[in-house]
Amino acid sequence: MSTPKTILEAHNLKVAFGGVQALDLSLFKLKENELRVIIGPNGAGKSTFMDIICGKTKADSGKVLFNGNSILGKTEVAIAKQGIGRKFQKPSVFSSLSVYDNLLLAYQMPKDVWSSIIFRTSPAVSDRIHEVAERVGLEDFLNIQAGSLSHGQKQWLEIGIVVIQNPKLMLIDEPAAGMSDAETAKTGALILSLVKEHSVIVIEHDMHFVEQIANEKVSVLVSGKLIMEGTFQDVRADERVINSYLGRAI
Repeated sequence: MSTPKTILEAHNLKVAFGGVQALDLSLFKLKENELRVIIGPNGAGKSTFMDIICGKTKADSGKVLFNGNSILGKTEVAIAKQGIGRKFQKPSVFSSLSVYDNLLLAYQMPKDVWSSIIFRTSPAVSDRIHEVAERVGLEDFLNIQAGSLSHGQKQWLEIGIVVIQNPKLMLIDEPAAGMSDAETAKTGALILSLVKEHSVIVIEHDMHFVEQIANEKVSVLVSGKLIMEGTFQDVRADERVINSYLGRAI
């Protein structure tokens, strides 16, 4: 059986804001079709790391390779075209549009003006929208305005908006925030299903949710540094993690 190749790697990645070191990451690697959960206290550098990967924030030094190609310094659009998609913590769907139209807008259609004018929804596009809607649990809500969805459903729609673009790497920021227990469990199952077709990085604070989805490796960031990586059980029992993040309550 062949070893999965590395799809993302970061080396000596540093960024500071106002003289404060937000990220000082010596090494991070992610394999194809791997689900990696990143945990850490507020201000640990988790979102900053994602911002750098997707081009929203510029690093002061270091390198990030995606499929062997450097992506530092590239625009968000250029990075997205290479196959990196991101779901932010707060859903940013078009509330006045239907679920169907939100997914249609996200579909990888031609972006030049003339192509957009003459674009028509083909059966293949419609089938893809229905496929993604079913996958995220919104097949029965396609004609509903996105603004009328529950918080959990909006989160699933935003995941669907990323999925329909078919990225090689998905970045998902706190998907379980504000969800009920039932919604959280459903979200976990959805994320676990994504690794069949995508590499996935998840930032999360809910440790019960982390336990549900962390089927391989958890990375722990504290004060911008990676202090350890291991299984959920290893992380939960590590003294450094307990002292700096989890506390003695667990």
